[in-house]
Amino acid sequence: MTALPKIATNRHQHPAMRIICLCLFSLLLALPAVAAPVCAVPTEAAPALERLQSAMTEGRFIAYQPTDLKIWDGTPTRASEASIRKDLAALRPWFDGLITYGAHSGGETIPAIAKELGFRAVIIGVWNPADEAEVANALAAWGAAPETVVGVSLGNEMVFGRRGTWPDYARAIETIRKKAPGLPLTMTEPFAVFLDDPEAPSVLGMVDFLAVNIHPVFEPWFAEAPAFNRAEFVVKAGERLAREAFCGPILVKETGVPTAPAGEGFSPEAQKTFYTELARQLAPSRMLAFAYFAAFDAPWRAYDETPVPGAHPEEAHWGLFTESRAPKPVLEVIPPL
Repeated sequence: MTALPKIATNRHQHPAMRIICLCLFSLLLALPAVAAPVCAVPTEAAPALERLQSAMTEGRFIAYQPTDLKIWDGTPTRASEASIRKDLAALRPWFDGLITYGAHSGGETIPAIAKELGFRAVIIGVWNPADEAEVANALAAWGAAPETVVGVSLGNEMVFGRRGTWPDYARAIETIRKKAPGLPLTMTEPFAVFLDDPEAPSVLGMVDFLAVNIHPVFEPWFAEAPAFNRAEFVVKAGERLAREAFCGPILVKETGVPTAPAGEGFSPEAQKTFYTELARQLAPSRMLAFAYFAAFDAPWRAYDETPVPGAHPEEAHWGLFTESRAPKPVLEVIPPL
């Protein structure tokens, strides 16, 4: 979750200047590529990657962390299978694809339960790729549901959050590739990290697809921008990644608008209009699609200092559902499957 300084604007500008700046960010994101993108090389993972791309085009992904799973002082609570089953039953009318964040503390049971409930695709998250036990959990989950698990996403903003390095990613990819050559692999960082970090291409060439976080809410112009510009930013950033960084399938893993705090310009209506506009501007395809973020509110995350230290009240309210699994107004504009 990071801003792109080159296109940042000042939220206190005169309205006319603000319009100019909003146009400017679109222009800059639309500039011709200055470097050739890294292209994924077809591997034994091609059949599973085909299932992933079909899910990107024909299905609907959502980023999911169990409502039971909370992290206090670095220690996760364990999510029960019963609670996960209730979570997924609440999601299933609208979503048939899941992206998870960890294969630990109950998260490793998600693919099997998702398979039972008719989900077509799961991308398993591995929070700590250096944790042999968590990697083993992810591979076991894939082995138990090989037609449902379509990929593994290593880490989540490890480089941005300074929890790891590009060589760490490379080592994890090499290790897992040897153990599971048929499993598509990726890692997740904010889009600006993939575009601007000179070390990124060395690892981008090792993955089968790209999972990326594109958050307009962290841009300085966000509060004054209409829904059109907020959604356009996501589309243009995704297109720029395809031109300059990676020419394989790109799935926007995180984007969206929290429903609170209201004082920061967040509301259920803002979330609803954002996704209405994003769905209009970004029709899903085999090469670029987006996931909804996130499944459920997580009040504990307001006090989580990973990856950015300090209080982050908006982190508690990203859900399309409340913590008690009640749907928010945004579900009114997302047709049931």
